[in-house]
Parts: sequence; structure tokens; C-alpha cells
Amino acid sequence: MTTAQQTQKPTSAELDAADPLAAQREAFYTPDADQLVSYLDGNSLGRPLKVTSANLASFVHDAWGSRLIRGWDEQWMDEPTVVGDRIGEVALGAAPGQTTVGDSTSVMLYKMIRAAVDAQPGRNEIIIDRDNFPTDRFIIEGIAKERGASIKWIAANPASGVRAEDLDGLLGERTAVVVLSHVAYRSGFLADAKGITAKVHQAGALMLWDLCHSVGSVPLNLDEWGVDLAVGCTYKYLNGGPGSPAFAYVNASQQDRLQQPIWGWMGADNPFGMTESYKPAQGMRRFITGTPPVLAMQPLKDMVELIATVGMDAVREKSIKLTEYAIALSEELLVPLGAEIVSPRNPAERGSHITVDHPLFADVTAKLWEKGVIPDFRPPHGLRIGLSPLSTSYAEVELGIAAIRDVLSDLL
Repeated sequence: MTTAQQTQKPTSAELDAADPLAAQREAFYTPDADQLVSYLDGNSLGRPLKVTSANLASFVHDAWGSRLIRGWDEQWMDEPTVVGDRIGEVALGAAPGQTTVGDSTSVMLYKMIRAAVDAQPGRNEIIIDRDNFPTDRFIIEGIAKERGASIKWIAANPASGVRAEDLDGLLGERTAVVVLSHVAYRSGFLADAKGITAKVHQAGALMLWDLCHSVGSVPLNLDEWGVDLAVGCTYKYLNGGPGSPAFAYVNASQQDRLQQPIWGWMGADNPFGMTESYKPAQGMRRFITGTPPVLAMQPLKDMVELIATVGMDAVREKSIKLTEYAIALSEELLVPLGAEIVSPRNPAERGSHITVDHPLFADVTAKLWEKGVIPDFRPPHGLRIGLSPLSTSYAEVELGIAAIRDVLSDLL
């Protein structure tokens, strides 16, 4: 065997053949080849499971169509906390009674952050990084204006992400809550949730993690890390579908202390008592507001159960291998054309997507979509390659990045 043969990298076909999770791809709906060549945006919207179509039809026929209003007494009243507990068990590292599903990510963030600020008289500062997702920043700007609070901004390097030392000089006796994304939406940087949470607690403040880009792709241990609050969406790696409801986690130690600001009948102590004034329910139910989106919860339940059969450790192992492969291909095919990989090279500091920068990537992305190759673009120059471990093959990654190379070459 020659030296070249000894060092030859495995092909995508060989990697797919050796992938212990390869069979799971068959669980997902896949469009015809003339509609989709390569899907590299699982970090924005996950593919639907084949079983979801049948399960939704069954729900419409049986639970909704046959049981009608009786469904509320029989199951639906508890659906937000039952589904929340299952997400907590499978994907969050959370004991029962700490997670609920409902509302949008924005509304959940508002409720949790406002509750954190209101619960701590004398603490009126919120800390967040300037490169966090716009919703997080906008919600905090609105709360600060509403409550007369101030914002302290972390000016971390977007490529390297927020580290514990970036909080030095910002945390203090007036800090109410720190809000950070566990996986940065631009670069895919994976923050040290345990270490940062501990540092925030040393200052007497509360810690809220946005889990939108980590839940379902990175193992989480919220209870073990001592996290106070967390919010996440379910349409990315939990494959709940467009606009599927968000979830909120509130550590049991904080539930009696916090009062969420949007009072509604479903979060009341006696929802059907039609009482004159509001009294919050005990436990996690107090963080519910209005009628939960029961129908919209059904698809994500299918994905949570698939993850449960595989295990988050196996999901994470596949995620690391996929992103390593995507980085190697980008180095080979895109960097020589002037592209720059801006995601962490250390897999311990990287979620399940990578970002590659080039001034022409806005135009490249538009042309790729016309060809059925679907990454996504984030200004100013970032093309994101999002790899959903259970539905993405190595061949798909190779096809996609080769297509990026071809379109970029044509534009240069």
C-alpha cells in the first residue's frame, strides 16, 4: 500500500456506509431529486418525519374529530407539561415539573426575562452579547424600556463566542439576569453553559440560556448545570414544523419566586373557576398563559421519541463527524476561492452548523436555492451549513459543498 493510499480520506459513500445512524434517514420525508439535491439548513427548519403525516391524520380523526371538546378533560389540559417533561427527559437533562410547551420563542423569552427582572428588587441590569439573535436583543431592549432597566452589552468576538471571562467587569450587585445563546446562531460556537452559569450565580444573578440552536443536537444537562431559566424553539432539531411552539424551562428552585407577566386563564390556579382575580397555579403551570397549541405540538412529539430511541450522545457523535467533514470539504473546495471558515475548529466548542464567509455568498445562496441546494445566509457574508444529525447524509454534505464551490467559481 502506498503512502497516498494510507492517508486517503474516506469517501462520503464510505462514511455513510459506516454510519450507525444511517438507517434513521429513512424515517424522514425526502422530496424528489428534481425538488431537492442537498438540504443544509436543518438548523433553521427540520425535515418532517414520515410518521407525522399519519399521526396528524389520526389526531384529526380520533382525538379531535371523535372526542371533540372532551379531549381537554381527557388529555389536552396537561399536554403542555406532559410534552415539556418528555423534552426535558430526552433532550434537556431536566427532571419532571420544570418544562412547559407553548407560545413562540419571543413570547417565552419575554415572560422568562421579565419574571427574572421583576423578582429581584434592586437588580435592574440585564447582560447580553451584541451578536446574539435579534429577537433576544429586541426583547431585552423592550423590557429595559418597560421596566426602567439598563443593558450591559458583551462585546465578544462573534467567531469565538462568549466565554466566562467576557463577563468580567460586567457582573455585579445590580445584575438581574444574563441572557446568552448556548450555540451562537452565526458561528455555531458552543458556550460553556456550566461554567458561565456558575459565574453568574456567584454574582447573585439569574442565568437564562437560549437553546434554539442546541436542543436536539447537543446533549444538555440543565439540572446538573444549575441553570435557572431556558427557552428554546422546536422547529429546528426537534422537527416540529414551521411555527411549532417553543418551550420554557424553569428550575424548580425558582418557580415559586418568579411570576410571569402575561396572566392568562390557563396559568391560573383554578382555570375553570372563572374567578374574579388572578391567582397563579402552583409549579410549572403558572408559566402558561393562554390555550396551548395542542395540534402544533403533535409533530415535535414524533421527533422527541426518535431522539429517545437513539440517545443524545449518539446524535452528538454524528453531529461532530458531520461538521468535521463539512469543515474539511470547505477547506478543500471553498477556502482556495477566498472563503473563510468562521466557526470553531474545536468540536467541543461547536454546535451542529458551521459558517463560511465570502463577499459573494448572498448571491451564491440565491442561485443555490434555484438548483435545489439549500444552505442559508446570514448578513453580512455568512453562508451557514446546518447539519441535522439524524436526517443528513455525508453524501448530501459533499453534494452541497461541491455545488457551493461551482456557483462561487462561476461568479468570480
